Amino acid sequence: MPRIIQFGTSRFLQAHVDLFVHEARAAGQDIGPVTVVKTTAGAERSGRVRAFRDPAGFPVRIQGYRDRQVIDETVQVTSVDSAYDAATEWPAIAEHFARDAAVVVSNVGDRGYEIDLTDRERPRSGPAASFPAKLLQLLLYRHEAGGAPLLILPCELLPANGTTLRGQIEELSRYWKTATAFADWLARRVVFADTLVDRIVAAAIEPLGAVAEPYALWAIRGAVPPLQHPAIVAASHIEPMERLKLHILNLGHTVLADIWQRGGRRDDETVRGLLADDQVRGGLLSLYADEVVPGFAAHGMGAEAERYITTTIDRFDNPFLAHRLSDIAQNHAAKIERRIANFITWAEVADSRIELPRLSLIAGSR
Repeated sequence: MPRIIQFGTSRFLQAHVDLFVHEARAAGQDIGPVTVVKTTAGAERSGRVRAFRDPAGFPVRIQGYRDRQVIDETVQVTSVDSAYDAATEWPAIAEHFARDAAVVVSNVGDRGYEIDLTDRERPRSGPAASFPAKLLQLLLYRHEAGGAPLLILPCELLPANGTTLRGQIEELSRYWKTATAFADWLARRVVFADTLVDRIVAAAIEPLGAVAEPYALWAIRGAVPPLQHPAIVAASHIEPMERLKLHILNLGHTVLADIWQRGGRRDDETVRGLLADDQVRGGLLSLYADEVVPGFAAHGMGAEAERYITTTIDRFDNPFLAHRLSDIAQNHAAKIERRIANFITWAEVADSRIELPRLSLIAGSR
């Protein structure tokens, strides 16, 4: 079966990729299992690595509305059969990647593609510091072991994420002065697909597991999806879907997180709880109507934006999900850059006269 190597231990991946693979395998599809790799140093998520190794799997609870019907169900996910910590088990990871991987997925955080300055030189032993450099190391091991084809499906919320990740790998390859034969293999046999993922995963279940909404999307451009699932779409154009998610759902999250941070509100406050404040709800709705929709309309997407805003508010109001603003507020400055400042630039390219005062105020606070 096509082995999936997953870089990242996040609850999002548990309720998205791992769940989809579990459901596909249960339906008889030839896909998986999944190997999880913890890429970041430190002991913070070491417990997850141990828990992933439990053959009993982990629960994913789906709660919310689907087709106006209440959904409240739990799936015991058993698609993961092995897990490693890159900091302590690098040789085993390298051998496994070189020999067994068919598909790579990743979700390494909002700044996960940044290259550490120490990675300008190829490490003599052990893993590199940043994720792109680690991945390049593993691709070199795979090439040296025979160079079987590989499909890479990054799940980070970055525009053209596959294209961007390939660019980082190629840039590092030049610093490392890798062989021409490796560059040829990388170009011909390794596919970096652009993807878009969309699902609110609001809470963890300890020691492993997640609580998520029913809505889910995994759009893949540039490759045949390695599994079939109702949430997986092979797309010829991802940017319109990316823009809707990034600049409506994610922008809304970041606006609410900004209000939460500035207002000195409760540490355990949730999206739904904050939106119970009529002033906050009215402010978000007016921001969408007065600044976000006009930005999309400048690109001929006004109607799509209005429909997506309606869906987004329904998702924010999901009574089952306790989506904590303290989680959303992590890496806040980077999220403002991608979700708000990038939207302002995108809107102004289409209409230089557009006025976005509230969004500009938040963007200026980075």
